[in-house]
Amino acid sequence: MRAVHFGAGNIGRGFVGLLLHEAGFEVVFSDVSADLVTQLQQADSYQVRTVGQQPTSTTVDGFRAINSAQDPESLTEEIAAADLVTTAVGAHILKFVAPNIAAGIAARPAGAPPLAVLACENAINATDLLEQEIRAAYQGDDLDEKALFANTAVDRIVPVQADGAGLDVTVEDFYEWAVERGPFEGHELDVPGITWVDDLGPYIERKLFTVNTGHATTAWHGWAAGHATIAEAISDPAVAVEVESVLAETSSLLVAVHGFSEEEMASYRAKVLGRFANTSLPDPVERVGRAPLRKLSRDDRIIGPAAALAERGMEHDGLLAAFGAALAFTPDGDEEVDRLQEILRGGDADAAAAEIAGLEPTHPLFPEVRALIAASTTR
Repeated sequence: MRAVHFGAGNIGRGFVGLLLHEAGFEVVFSDVSADLVTQLQQADSYQVRTVGQQPTSTTVDGFRAINSAQDPESLTEEIAAADLVTTAVGAHILKFVAPNIAAGIAARPAGAPPLAVLACENAINATDLLEQEIRAAYQGDDLDEKALFANTAVDRIVPVQADGAGLDVTVEDFYEWAVERGPFEGHELDVPGITWVDDLGPYIERKLFTVNTGHATTAWHGWAAGHATIAEAISDPAVAVEVESVLAETSSLLVAVHGFSEEEMASYRAKVLGRFANTSLPDPVERVGRAPLRKLSRDDRIIGPAAALAERGMEHDGLLAAFGAALAFTPDGDEEVDRLQEILRGGDADAAAAEIAGLEPTHPLFPEVRALIAASTTR
């Protein structure tokens, strides 16, 4: 079996690539970083080390690597012969990899089994986004015969790696990779690391509104309190209170919308907070809090649940506090931080609320978000 994976970074090598290797796939990494691709082409293997309660070390070998910018023809050939395509590039990059995937699908021989396409991104229904871009780029009318698309929910913390680590990756020992079963019509891939589910929606939102919401909240409040890492921040009682407040709110939403029990969500929250506190994962708050414009957008980890709670008349003060902390998050070297501050300096709170949070003025959350933005411009 062959898998082509787009994105050979730490998540690609330490999560998706690792699980595919363990499932017996020949993994072909595709990336646009010439240095990274060269390292992979020259290496026989790399190590994935897990840290936590059950530390392990696994050797990943038998892979290949292609520079998709320099050798698109080889990439097309690999996709044409593959069983699976996965991505870990960031949801905003999917539109750039879609034409390569479309070309590979078009080159598949008639009668070949459909290529499974899974976007493993921190976004709701990312494969739907990728499929839309592939359909726009596809030449022909046989896409539905040659490919299938399934949404996924992925969860594994992969921190900044130590200097000199090379291709080796350190990750937490916890992971979850849930994939919707329906598109496979009873012919699911044999990947032991995948949890097959009939309804992926609850898994996606539980992860996004707990792990990602909590992670970002810890980073923004932790940065304001002067902490360097997530583990250090969550050990601060003042930060922990803010994070616990946010997760209590998102848990109440998940119970109301998806029918999770309160006990189940309490256990899930405790597990997530324990992961944040893992001192073996020195994850900088600046890394976790970066790209605030994306993380404050309408359907992402803060405004998404806050808007849904406001629509239901449910508590969302903790999420609003996290939004305010994000507005005050100003480390150097982040283009989205710079753009966010430029929007705030514009002085038009109504326009800023619409641009940052994607809210209509008639939405019940709009006045509260607008007030936070107006307050931030007077600091």
